[in-house]
Amino acid sequence: MLVPLTRQKFEQVIPRIASAPQYKYYWGKSADFLKRLLISVVAVLAVLLLRVVLGEGFGTLLFGLGLIGGLYWFWSPVLSASLRNQEYRRYPYSGFFRGRVLDIYLTEELISTEETVNNQGDLVIVENRERRLNLELGDESGFVTEIQVPLRKEHKAIAPNQIAEMVVLSNQPDLSDIVKVTDVYLPTKNLWVSDYPYLQRDMFIDVSRRLGRDRDDSDRRPPRKKSRSSSRRYPDY
Repeated sequence: MLVPLTRQKFEQVIPRIASAPQYKYYWGKSADFLKRLLISVVAVLAVLLLRVVLGEGFGTLLFGLGLIGGLYWFWSPVLSASLRNQEYRRYPYSGFFRGRVLDIYLTEELISTEETVNNQGDLVIVENRERRLNLELGDESGFVTEIQVPLRKEHKAIAPNQIAEMVVLSNQPDLSDIVKVTDVYLPTKNLWVSDYPYLQRDMFIDVSRRLGRDRDDSDRRPPRKKSRSSSRRYPDY
């Protein structure tokens, strides 16, 4: 099932400004925080040096620059998440997808490489690999897509034929060419499968429930004479 979303609803489920889970994602680990903190310290020191060189005449401007630089550790995750959201929000058309898990498999992906020297003085390249979960998703129309995410313990609950929901993005009004997909929701397990949390999850679950009610109401209505186009249509959300 693929239901077009209105632009208003799409902008609700993928926010313009970073949500709390998105901010947490870009906050990163301790090493990431320390790197941002170091940049903030260097920025403040650079502003103080400029103040000595330029004098008091630029005090207001330099104070603003120092404040922005000193808080880099805080606002950098907001900027990174917001720019990533904007990459998805630039697509003009979107839809709510409900299908099923067709296949599940694991792979090991190369994350990064490091150069080091062993005890004999030889240069050694160390490969950092990560286990990834791969899901193949599809629906009755024949649409099939794959997503890949870092493997987590909770992924053990995933099994073939489970219902899978997500938002799909397209440049075509009829969604005939899907170019991007978001994180996946498995409602029977109340489980999210994603690397980056694109969706406002409470908003998305609300859309899912309303579409489920509309489908159930449609199924309970008495059959009517079908037109030439017998495919079931759902209202835009």
